[in-house]
Amino acid sequence: MAQPDNTQPDKTHHDTTDHTETDLENRLTPLQYRVTQKAGTEPAFTGEYWDTKAAGTYHCVVCDTPLFDSATKYDSGTGWPSFFEPVAPEAVDTKRDFKLLMPRTEAVCSTCGAHLGHVFPDGPQPTGDRYCMNSASLRLAPAQPGSDAADHDAAESNAAKSDAAESDAAESDAAGSNAAGTG
Repeated sequence: MAQPDNTQPDKTHHDTTDHTETDLENRLTPLQYRVTQKAGTEPAFTGEYWDTKAAGTYHCVVCDTPLFDSATKYDSGTGWPSFFEPVAPEAVDTKRDFKLLMPRTEAVCSTCGAHLGHVFPDGPQPTGDRYCMNSASLRLAPAQPGSDAADHDAAESNAAKSDAAESDAAESDAAGSNAAGTG
């Protein structure tokens, strides 16, 4: 006679059933816990990713759901990592937040409900949205060499270096013509 199978499936990714308060307190840093579970906010310009330019995918620190691609990250000047769209519309849920005097749109992980930050309608095109996230709610999975994200970031880096080289060459040419004209 066969014994009943009492083993549990692997629940390491995208499953919130085993994320008890004690588990989360033990697994997350105090800041990660406060931000994701108590809708806290880290101070501006202090988070790990506010100024990161690395290629990769930003995941939820609680359940590891992919949330944002580095290709959609931009410098909003706010001191928090900002993105103009999630990796997929269903990755991030929004809800009204009335904690301050004016209502805001809170962004939460659609898989586990972790607080991520807020969404504002002042972002760049093509969406016009600014997903202003807390670094403490995110984990960056670096892009693998040869991936689209790594190729995109390498192309942007090369373009920036090319622009800088052209600017230096133009300044050098201008300096040379000024010196030649003063003789």
